[in-house]
Amino acid sequence: MRRLFTEAKKAFDTLDVLVNNAGVYKFQALEEITEDEFYREFNINVLGTILATKEAVKHFGPNGGSIINVSSLASAGVPEAAVYSGTKGAIDAITRGLAAELGPRKIRVNAIAPGGVETEGTHSAGVIGSDFERAMIAGTPLGRIGQPDDIARVAVFLASDDSSWLTGERLAASGGLSAGALAP
Repeated sequence: MRRLFTEAKKAFDTLDVLVNNAGVYKFQALEEITEDEFYREFNINVLGTILATKEAVKHFGPNGGSIINVSSLASAGVPEAAVYSGTKGAIDAITRGLAAELGPRKIRVNAIAPGGVETEGTHSAGVIGSDFERAMIAGTPLGRIGQPDDIARVAVFLASDDSSWLTGERLAASGGLSAGALAP
């Protein structure tokens, strides 16, 4: 990770945006949760966010910048996703805490909370084409599953000066889908 940020700083002179987007999930009932799965999800989703942020802020310049954490509507709690929901709830809390801590350094910290999005992960998890996907679409006022560009546009906004008065915020990017519609 150190090399990644060192190389970015060499290439671009300064770092002014970090998007913490790495994440994993596994929908499973409480009885099926293992310690290994708990640690896998928390290590990647939460510890990874903290470690990447810790390294990134060393490279932000005097003008600060923007850190964008990817949360989820599932942070509100979703059946059969206790661990994943827990990791995303942690991301929401970390976002608010780091916004307060890093604000004096002109570093804004916000979160995007997507609803259902068609990604490599949702394909490999069998979500796409499933009853779960159909239920999400039915519960989404815009009548479709999200696409990566839908989330990327929100990230670009949060990275830009157009959002210079936003920090510690969690923006839902879900086509109007509510967390209650995310039950698998």
